[in-house]
Amino acid sequence: MNPTPRRVEHRQTDKGYIPVYATGVVEQPWDTYTRTDHEVWATLFRRQREVLRGRACNEFLENQERFRMSADAIPKFEDLNRVLKAGTDWEIVGVEGLLPDDIFFDHLANRRFPVSWWIRKPEQLDYLSEPDLFHDLFGHVPMLLNPVFADYVQAYGRGGVKAHKLGADALTNLTRLYWYTVEFGLIATPDGVRIYGSGIVSSKGESIYCLESDAPNRIGFDLERIMRTQYKIDTYQRSYFVIDSFEQLMDATRPDFTPIYARLEDQPAIPAFELQPGDRVVHRGTGEG
Repeated sequence: MNPTPRRVEHRQTDKGYIPVYATGVVEQPWDTYTRTDHEVWATLFRRQREVLRGRACNEFLENQERFRMSADAIPKFEDLNRVLKAGTDWEIVGVEGLLPDDIFFDHLANRRFPVSWWIRKPEQLDYLSEPDLFHDLFGHVPMLLNPVFADYVQAYGRGGVKAHKLGADALTNLTRLYWYTVEFGLIATPDGVRIYGSGIVSSKGESIYCLESDAPNRIGFDLERIMRTQYKIDTYQRSYFVIDSFEQLMDATRPDFTPIYARLEDQPAIPAFELQPGDRVVHRGTGEG
C-alpha cells in the first residue's frame, strides 16, 4: 500500500506567504479522503454551479457535465482520465502542490495536467493562496475537453520549455499570458461576455465581480499588451482580457515568441489597473467594443 502523499502548501512568514514547491507525481489517495473533504467538495461544487449559470461559457459547463462531476463525492482521477484521454488525449496527474516552472511546463507540453490531490479546509472555502484539488479539477479540467483550448495549453507548455531557457524576463512575459487567459480569461459570445478562466470559475466572488462590477477593465485580447501587464494574486483582478474565440488563442500561440520577448525587453510593465491608448474596451453585455 502506498503511503499518503504530502500536502504541500505555502509557508506563512513575517514577510507573508512564501511559495513551497513539490516536484513528484503521486497517486490520488481517494480512500483517505475524509467526510469533511467530501463535504467541502460538495459545498463548493453546488455553490459554483449555481453562480456560474449564465456567467460561465457553454463550453465549460457542458464539458463539466461530460465528466459527470457532481456534488456526491470528490471525483476519482482514473474516472476523469477515461473521459479526458478519449476526448483530447490529455490526462490528469496527481501532485502534492505547486510545481517548479520547468516541471510544470514539461507536463503541459506532454498533455499532462497537474492536479493537487488534496482539497482545502472548511475555513479556506473562500480563499486559498495556492491551487488545490477543487481549483484544479473543477476549474481547469473541463476546458481540456475543448480540442482547441487543449491544443493551446499544450502549445503554451512547449513555449514555456523554451522560455525557461531564455531567462527571467521571458518567463515573466509568458506567465502573464497564462494568468490572463487560462486562469482569468473571459470570452465574448453571442450572449455576452462569459468566463472560461479557472481562477474565476472556482471563485464565487470573482465570478460575479468580473462581469457585473464597474471597477475592472475588460480589454480585447492583445498578446503583447497582456505580456506587459502586471497582476496580483491576492485580490480580484483590476483588468481582464476578452478573447473573441478559442481559435484566437491558438493562433496567437503559433508564432515563435522569441522576437516578441526581444521587443518587450525595453518596454515598461503596465500596472494592472491602467488603460492604454489603443485598448479595446469590451462591454460585458454584448461582447462588443
